Amino acid sequence: MKILFHLLLIIGLTIITQIGGIVYILTLLVFQKIKNKTFLKGFTLFISLYSIATFIVTPTLAPIFGREKIKETAVLEAHSFFYKFANRNYVKPELQELLDKTSKNYSKHNKNMKLIHLDASFPFFNKFPLLPHLSHNDGKKIDISLVYLDAKGELTNKKPSISGYGVFENPSIKEHNQTLTCQQRGYWQYDFPKYLTLGTINKDLTFSNNGTRNLVVEFLKNKNLSKVFIEPHLKSRLNLSNNKIRFHGCGAVRHDDHNHIQIK
Repeated sequence: MKILFHLLLIIGLTIITQIGGIVYILTLLVFQKIKNKTFLKGFTLFISLYSIATFIVTPTLAPIFGREKIKETAVLEAHSFFYKFANRNYVKPELQELLDKTSKNYSKHNKNMKLIHLDASFPFFNKFPLLPHLSHNDGKKIDISLVYLDAKGELTNKKPSISGYGVFENPSIKEHNQTLTCQQRGYWQYDFPKYLTLGTINKDLTFSNNGTRNLVVEFLKNKNLSKVFIEPHLKSRLNLSNNKIRFHGCGAVRHDDHNHIQIK
């Protein structure tokens, strides 16, 4: 049972962080040489080794694989520390350049607003899956939070869920319900992100049509942009008609809790 426990933990850490499984194996090897073993010592050792690997070793090695850690600025940041601690914040240099340009322009025209990102890619190896996503495996894709209004009706950088995912801007009665269409076709997973919120917060927020539209338009100004995934009813509601805005297909998950951005 102990071997099975360690094996499951290695697999789980690898799925979530890419490097966590390797660090855990290293921790087990080092821990064998420690006297008076306790859970606290083992946990502290793992966190220490993992932090060194995540914040020092990995950013140094990632460029060998053509990726770099997203450089946060006053107008560009991760929604939560999790995305940085789990190494899910790596992109190609070209995507970093696009994020820098878009965040600066968006903030310039929308005072005090930031570009808030969610999952990007892992630091190493193309085709290594970043679950639960289908395509975040080459450093060319990133999820961007939608934009919201606070209780005063002003633009805010706050989001309605802890993870940044799973709180949807549902279609109105008059708008096309793509979720219902996909589920009727047997794609049960289409609204799966509702289980990934990790809790809801800032419940007074409301979706900003103008704020989200302006953000998408800023992305569309970049020649290196390849695709934007956004739910069909939001595309219609926000009057977005650019051919780079695509429907992601029923085999993916709904995109009315975030925008998916990718480069060529």
